[in-house]
Amino acid sequence: MRNVFIFLWKNHFFILFLFLEIVSLVLVFENNYYQGTVVINSTSDFTGGILKSLSNFGGLFSLKDANNILLEENARFRNRDASSFIKTDTNTFYVSDTLYQQEFVYVAASVVSNSTNRRNNYLKLNKGRRHGINKDMAVIAPNGIVGQVIEVSDHFCSVMSVINSHSRVSAKHKNSNQVGTFIWKGSNYRKGTLIDLPLHVPLQIGDSIITSGYSHIFPEGQLIGVVDDFRIEKGGNFYTVDVAFTIDYNKVFNVYVVKSLMRKELQDLEKLEDQN
Repeated sequence: MRNVFIFLWKNHFFILFLFLEIVSLVLVFENNYYQGTVVINSTSDFTGGILKSLSNFGGLFSLKDANNILLEENARFRNRDASSFIKTDTNTFYVSDTLYQQEFVYVAASVVSNSTNRRNNYLKLNKGRRHGINKDMAVIAPNGIVGQVIEVSDHFCSVMSVINSHSRVSAKHKNSNQVGTFIWKGSNYRKGTLIDLPLHVPLQIGDSIITSGYSHIFPEGQLIGVVDDFRIEKGGNFYTVDVAFTIDYNKVFNVYVVKSLMRKELQDLEKLEDQN
């Protein structure tokens, strides 16, 4: 404290001069319109720039919340979309909307970990048993399929990615509806392979490959990729089709977990068929 007093005493003339200068400037700006306008405009640009930067910086923290809200909203729209329902009657009349019965339910989720550089790749999502997630549910993104749930805890789930050597997806050529099996051979995470596609199919580069719906896991019509190349293996009776994914699996952040409400009923029916 003693040093403060010594400093003030030694510089009291300079401090008094600064104080009087500030008072003078304030009086000039308050009593002269032009000078006041110049100062306001100058300070407005400066403070406005600072406030805009602070607003943009703060907005970064709200983007994640806004994105989650959009994901939940999209999931609700998907749950109401016609593709989520199965038509169970062809009568022209119905009571309480029994003509259509919901077949798929969508739950929005975020990816918490992901791999693309292994032969067998997996993802982990931030939704689990408490959110209605169970094993064997499909996982899709807005622009392609992602994988299948294989393990579930209370708050998280593990997903076998489509880019996994054990992955098998029933798929079809969109233009002809001819069905094959989609696999990943482990060499390029941007491309997969469609096998068992009959030779009479009129294939062209750029044709869409979609899910067939036969597995009772993925809804029918989900985009997988487009034909990048195709060939007939020596002595083979089917095409081998190189498919370029429509999704970059190294940039998957938000997904939907799809629950098939009819899957158990279909599986029980298949078991009865096997017994006959």
